[in-house]
Amino acid sequence: MIPCCKEHIDLALDVIVDEHETAPVMKKLTENEQISTTCEYCNKPAIYMVSN
Repeated sequence: MIPCCKEHIDLALDVIVDEHETAPVMKKLTENEQISTTCEYCNKPAIYMVSN
């Protein structure tokens, strides 16, 4: 699972496809989840969680 901001969503989707060779699942985080979760690439608040 990769938490990411809006700016890095494309990168997270590409990583999941490259590593797992499956279609990624993108889930928008709730406001409470956004407060405690940061983007894996830039440490801004995460908006999405991308997984396989």
